[in-house]
Amino acid sequence: MSAPYPVCLAGEELWLLPEKALYWPAQQALLIADVHFGKAAAYRRLGQPVPQGTTASNMARLDGLLETLACRQLIFLGDFLHGPGSHNPGTLDALEQWRARHVDLPMTLIRGNHDKRAGDPPATLNIRVVPEPLLLGPFALQHEPDPHPERHVLAGHVHPVYRLNGKGRQSLRLACFRLGEDISLLPAFGAFTGGYQVDRDDSCRIFVIGDNEIWPVS
Repeated sequence: MSAPYPVCLAGEELWLLPEKALYWPAQQALLIADVHFGKAAAYRRLGQPVPQGTTASNMARLDGLLETLACRQLIFLGDFLHGPGSHNPGTLDALEQWRARHVDLPMTLIRGNHDKRAGDPPATLNIRVVPEPLLLGPFALQHEPDPHPERHVLAGHVHPVYRLNGKGRQSLRLACFRLGEDISLLPAFGAFTGGYQVDRDDSCRIFVIGDNEIWPVS
């Protein structure tokens, strides 16, 4: 695991992780948004030439985090499976083998828009599935970045990326965390997910991910 970047949000210390995840030390909770397991396989079934090995890559990063961090719960902020085509034997077998390596770890999925289309994970994965929001401490854990009347929202769905402009026409689009006054966005964890460009203003903080490090945008 690369070095985390601690931030304070809603009075809590949170760690931004270069692996595109968030760790909450006080709750010993690892938060993951938008894995989209089975997306590449579903595209290949449609005849699209997309990368192979993304499921294994996602699982390897998750394994690394769970081996390093003191975790007593893993929370997915929506879009665990990409769609109905994700229920293919290869993807499900890989997920069951991965779950067996962490059989004692409680896992929760907050249903996202893709989960509603894909259907819940198989019961054999032993993942508790709940609607949004999941209220925990000062936070409303959600998939959609909709405001909550009483809690700070931690959400996914957007797959935020930020464009860093250099000299001339040089620029980079990097996955990022966008921490706002009332709503904060996690980057998409999945290795094959794309991104939506977000902007920075006085009401938010942007932290981009590059070279296995977290970089604040000033």
